[in-house]
Amino acid sequence: MSTVEFNNTLTSMESYLLAFAMNYTKNLEDAKDLTQETMLKAIRYKDYYKPKTNFKAWIFTIMKNTFINQYRRKVRSKTIFDNSTDLYLLNNSTENRDSPYNYIADGEVNAKIDLLSDEYKRPFELHYLGFKYKEIAEKLDIPLGTVKSRIFIARKKLMDLLPEYKHYNN
Repeated sequence: MSTVEFNNTLTSMESYLLAFAMNYTKNLEDAKDLTQETMLKAIRYKDYYKPKTNFKAWIFTIMKNTFINQYRRKVRSKTIFDNSTDLYLLNNSTENRDSPYNYIADGEVNAKIDLLSDEYKRPFELHYLGFKYKEIAEKLDIPLGTVKSRIFIARKKLMDLLPEYKHYNN
């Protein structure tokens, strides 16, 4: 397939791509962005398309994978999707991280963490700091399963020590 044929086929698919993107995003602007990103990737990776195969399936697979990767990235960065008009949910957040309540709560939680025995406290603190289970196991020279169970037990103990915060548990 020549470059001209490829580009013509791709642009003829744009309306189908936009409709397909709407199924994923439920938002016209996000669907347009996803469609554009998909078309750019198709052009960038056109050498991977095998002529005389289903072009529509190939391009829709690119879109699906692009959407999944973007979604995972947003979840990892804890981005909130707000499809309300004028971003009502984001602009009216009641959470204030620097509030006196949060300052007091942090102190209470940290005091209870200090009550844990070292065998539970150390793995829990490392996990809280962002270390992966495997990294904690290597750092503390204990089996991976032990790390997981100690973190689980530490969480249970903290929930018992802090019953007033149970509604914050995800």
